[in-house]
Amino acid sequence: MNKNYRYMYAISMAIIVVTTLAYCSKQIDQDRQMITKAFDTVDIISLFSLSSDDIKNNTVLYIEQAKNIINTIIAIADDQRTFANTARPIDELVSLSNLAIARRVYEALELLSPDDNIRATAHDASLQIAAFYVDYVTSNKALYQAFMAYETQAQENEYLSAQQRYFLNNTKDEFKRSGLSLPDETLVQLNELRKELAQLCAVFDRNIAQDASTIAVTRDHLDGLDDDFINTLTHTDNGLYILGVDYPTYHKVMENCSVESTRKALYIAFNNRAYPANDALLKKIIVKRDELAQLLGYIDYAHNDIDDQMAHTPERAQQFITDLGQRSLHKAEQEIATLTFELPQSVTLTNSGKIKPWDFAYLENSYKKSHFNIDEQKISEYFPMKKTIDELFDIYRQFFSIDFQEVSGNGLWHDDVSIVRVINPADGQLLGTVMIDLFPRPNKYSHAAHTTIIPATVMPDGTCIPDVSVLIANFSKPTASKPSLLQRNQVKTFFHELGHALHAVLGATEIASMSGTSTKTDFVELPSQMLEQWLTDKDILKKISSHYITGQALPDDVIDAVISLKNMTVGHSVTRQVYCASISLAYFGIGQSGEKDPFVIMKNLYEVIVPYMAFSEDDHFYTSFGHLTGYGAKYYGYLWSKVFALDIFSEIKKHGLLDPVIGQKYVKEILSKGGAQDPNELLYNFLGREQNTQAFFDDMGL
Repeated sequence: MNKNYRYMYAISMAIIVVTTLAYCSKQIDQDRQMITKAFDTVDIISLFSLSSDDIKNNTVLYIEQAKNIINTIIAIADDQRTFANTARPIDELVSLSNLAIARRVYEALELLSPDDNIRATAHDASLQIAAFYVDYVTSNKALYQAFMAYETQAQENEYLSAQQRYFLNNTKDEFKRSGLSLPDETLVQLNELRKELAQLCAVFDRNIAQDASTIAVTRDHLDGLDDDFINTLTHTDNGLYILGVDYPTYHKVMENCSVESTRKALYIAFNNRAYPANDALLKKIIVKRDELAQLLGYIDYAHNDIDDQMAHTPERAQQFITDLGQRSLHKAEQEIATLTFELPQSVTLTNSGKIKPWDFAYLENSYKKSHFNIDEQKISEYFPMKKTIDELFDIYRQFFSIDFQEVSGNGLWHDDVSIVRVINPADGQLLGTVMIDLFPRPNKYSHAAHTTIIPATVMPDGTCIPDVSVLIANFSKPTASKPSLLQRNQVKTFFHELGHALHAVLGATEIASMSGTSTKTDFVELPSQMLEQWLTDKDILKKISSHYITGQALPDDVIDAVISLKNMTVGHSVTRQVYCASISLAYFGIGQSGEKDPFVIMKNLYEVIVPYMAFSEDDHFYTSFGHLTGYGAKYYGYLWSKVFALDIFSEIKKHGLLDPVIGQKYVKEILSKGGAQDPNELLYNFLGREQNTQAFFDDMGL
């Protein structure tokens, strides 16, 4: 998820004053001096040290600043337009301005702040800023005409870099996709729809983040769970144990609890987060997005949403995931046959021979224990969080030739938050700052995510604005007798999200709005998914594992078993992703006509794509499927980008997973370009050939 905001104490703050750009001589020169200052932790912390009044007052101030920037751009005579006074200010308006950074700070605070008042105020301010961008940027014909007046003669009058030309072409297309060539009355309708959608989506996300559903069970209904975990649970007055729907609790119970009724109850609670409120909201979002797309001349929202992506059309995206679904289903059915050959005591199949959805994780875990002596709870003892993260940092340190400095996050929104500064060891240059928030708490965003607050940007004078990012996860907290111990899937999650963060840090471009992870959505997951593959290598697993008591690495026989089982349920994993991608495509248009009922569509897709698993009528998964607002119809991008990720990984592995030479090539050809170059060109430049799917299918065993 990408949410980005920031507070500016005063115009004297280095990061904030980025907005006034290079077109007002004296003021601009002063702003450039401030922009190029290195940011220390005091600057970063001050961005988030806001009261509700600060948020309200700053929002008003930054909106006025943004209006002045826009008016300045529009007022320039067409024959005096340059990239510096027209194109760059537009780029910085939506990415580096005080308003743009504040918006990202507010979204982060809404997701992470423990203060109810701050979250509510940040929510309202985010909507206010979103409405401003609709009125003054997305639908501003005068701004569009100013840009087009420059764009039509830019190539003749100025030397432009490849990134600048790419930005001009993309911005022109984006303005047109926004409807600025349409009649004024149509534009008014579009504006109202965009504002309404911004509000609907914000509430949809907030409902998920703030869902605090629980179930209560007796002690004997927790059989299979270890005492250390049980001792962390709260009790009711009559002695019942409370299980929440946070990720650590959910996965712990689903994988290890031997009582089916507990697994079922928690499954239903988890898959009904934000239900029924988000059911009604999603129906409105679907209708409004289709209305928006049709006003813009598209058949439906899916065609509008994917038009500028690598796939270009939802039909191509659908064909891609359909092919994968067909290839993965056969393997998934083989996997199910293996898992169900001997059922553990608390698992029974339905009358039609299907697995119940709340039994799959327990069934898989039980099979590993009984056939391979793999106990994920025992394996987690080899991954104490602090030690494991330090070793993961060291992998990045070696491969990317960077260094990390951990500093105190005291003064940020919660005591759990730490700060890591990313440094170029060759010259000591600060490349970026990552705030890391790893433990669950009430009202905190419950998934894992990375979000950029300030994009890494190469300024015209060659200086670089370091990236500022937030990394979010929800790992088990330490207990009285044990440190936080990570499940292998949690190690993978951290490595994945840190991959996004380093893409942001190392992806400094000339174009701020195309920096780092601001790529095509069906390309953005590539760097993180590629780096996940490190965790399937024996030497890497040896390096990052260290028993929390003995300090010994994961034993060879366990590592060998883990690697041999890498693809044990890959058919089901791919099938599950195909199912989720099909939901997002179907909700927003493809293959659907008339009124779209999210539950009916989801059920129909489930029964076709996952035929070996029983469908629960109590399952309203779509109401907590947060990617539906952020990714829209583009959830297919996870599988799309994984194909390319494995192609790149296969090339890197030939050189060595800690080889800094291939690491530097990867940074140069992929990460450093951000979204400022066609992804197909990036892949070709790194691989030296056209990308293909062979590595994906080989790795997945499909």
